[in-house]
Amino acid sequence: MSIKVGIVGYGNLGKGVETAVLKNKDIKLIGIFSRREPKDIQSIFGKVLPYSTIEDYIGKIDVMILCGGSATDILIQGPYIASMFNTVDAFDTHAKISDYMQTLENICKESNTLSMVSTGWDPGLFSYVRVLSDAILPDGMSHTFWGKGVSQGHSDAIRRIEGVVDARQYTVPNEEVKTKIRNGEQLNISTYDKHSRLCYVVVEDNADKLLIEKEIKEMPNYFSDYETTVKFVDLETLRKKHNKLPHGGNVIRLGKTSEDNKDVVEFSLKLDSNPEFTGSVMVACARAVYRLSKENKKGSITMMDVPLTYFIDKDRKEIIKEYM
Repeated sequence: MSIKVGIVGYGNLGKGVETAVLKNKDIKLIGIFSRREPKDIQSIFGKVLPYSTIEDYIGKIDVMILCGGSATDILIQGPYIASMFNTVDAFDTHAKISDYMQTLENICKESNTLSMVSTGWDPGLFSYVRVLSDAILPDGMSHTFWGKGVSQGHSDAIRRIEGVVDARQYTVPNEEVKTKIRNGEQLNISTYDKHSRLCYVVVEDNADKLLIEKEIKEMPNYFSDYETTVKFVDLETLRKKHNKLPHGGNVIRLGKTSEDNKDVVEFSLKLDSNPEFTGSVMVACARAVYRLSKENKKGSITMMDVPLTYFIDKDRKEIIKEYM
């Protein structure tokens, strides 16, 4: 029996989820819900529905996969849709995750639904790795590096500034610091000092560039704590030179099993398409949410709360035979 899913939002992430669904034979896409005019959207699947009709699909969709931006969309859509459906989202404003989860916890418990929040690769997959490596090497320190790559959430946050036509934000790791940590140096350094942010921005003809640059650099939870460079370009340049969406990163755990023995655990990603990979993670999470919902699990959860075997389309015997 297929797991019936819906996609809410059809930007880069929504397209990535759609691509991932096509690679999973146990997942069936029922519809793509968008605030844009459906007739103006060309999708692989073809069935694009008005966002306003989402309530008509109560009982017809097992899991809604929410692909809106974290800056504004998910904070509004997440609670609303979770009152009707099981959901998966990729909310990635790290500082607000706890409060957002509590909001969903209350709504899901009242509505008998289940929401897995902040999936994707960070937060999400990297969170899982940080917990596992910390559990194995409690005497140690973890370091996370992102990039160099295009951050979808940060790019979306810039696009929401008045006067901005389009934008790409690259997260750039400090390679010197990364090398030192890989070599076993214990550096007490913040995430902000490990990265810088590079923004390519297209603005309207009469836009105030100085004001837009100031708004970007002072944006809390996104840029205010980082060294941020803003470069204004024309739309043709952005589309020609920044049309790809690569990303990646590393989680590095430095630990000691004894005074004489040091250990380094590293997990890394190198992605040609950030949205397609994130979409692939979300589809696996939708499978896990469906299975947990059949066990009457309700509330808000993260990837870290779920046994690994719930994410894959294989039974326990297959998993043990193939992976042990």
